Amino acid sequence: MEKLKIGITHGDPNGISYEIILKTFADPTMFELCTPIVYGSPKLASYHRKTLDLQTNYNTISSPNDTIDGVLNLIHCTADEVKIDLGQPTEEAGRAAFVALERAMKDWQAGLLDAVVTAPINKATIQNDSFRFPGHTEYIQNRVGREGQQVLMMLVCERLRVALVTTHKPIAKVAEGITEERVLARLRTLHASLCRDFGISNPRIAVLALNPHSGDSGLLGNEEQTVIIPAIAKAEEEGIVTYGPFAADGFFGTRAYEHYDAVLAMYHDQGLVPFKMLAMESGVNVTAGLDIVRTSPDHGTGYDIAGKGVADENSFRQAVYTAIDICRNRRAWDTAHANPLEKLYVDKRDRSERG
Repeated sequence: MEKLKIGITHGDPNGISYEIILKTFADPTMFELCTPIVYGSPKLASYHRKTLDLQTNYNTISSPNDTIDGVLNLIHCTADEVKIDLGQPTEEAGRAAFVALERAMKDWQAGLLDAVVTAPINKATIQNDSFRFPGHTEYIQNRVGREGQQVLMMLVCERLRVALVTTHKPIAKVAEGITEERVLARLRTLHASLCRDFGISNPRIAVLALNPHSGDSGLLGNEEQTVIIPAIAKAEEEGIVTYGPFAADGFFGTRAYEHYDAVLAMYHDQGLVPFKMLAMESGVNVTAGLDIVRTSPDHGTGYDIAGKGVADENSFRQAVYTAIDICRNRRAWDTAHANPLEKLYVDKRDRSERG
């Protein structure tokens, strides 16, 4: 079986990105699963490897076409000299993070990569004329998304999958972002991803309420009645198995999430606080709804522990595993649905079977 080429952006070099990358690929079994290609800098990799006393070797290449199996490949795409200030957010580190991300997107568009795993960035320092977005998800949608595609931010782990209606939006503006059309669009994208990306034939989706106690019949808000319930009804008409809306506190407090394949939360912290309590060391951020397969660890830059050698690489490793699984699941799904049999129907007048 041909190994998948997984592009890995190095994220913010002042954080823990190189540490978790080098630790992950210190395990030789990882190379049996994929051919990893880091977009970054040999000098930065060497600095972190020496500082952390890690033994992971890498091979410098100029293109994904030049990869070597069984070793960590690295494409030099930053400035020759990038000043390292461990644990500090700097504009220079932001530029280094952006150029690596941009090069990986170009190579994916050229068909040179099967998937991209992004290491954590600083959302403030990466901002520039080409990156004016609140995070990876929105940038990637703008950069490689096609017209009509609905991007969806989903956090996954072994016990829970959580998707979001609104992502990086201030709390004061969340309610205005909850519309019937948006909730329905997210349900469609989530259902399609669960089927194609995760191989679930008939997924069950739980939808959370926006307001406490699901609005208490309008006493605490009416978005449940005017927006969420109508969206659920339309999703059910389309064959999407959907339940709710559920009050978030009771839903997670009673572990009701164990009975569903995914949960659609209305806003960022509503879904991600309980998720990270369950899977802070193993959670994966998945960008669903686009042609690109993109995953990332569910944590940030880790400035407070940068350079100390204590960063846990498990979330990053799980992001690589998840990217591989989604690529394989998509190929299996596309093969199975490439040439479906024509639907047969019966003419009630003569009971004859026709194609």
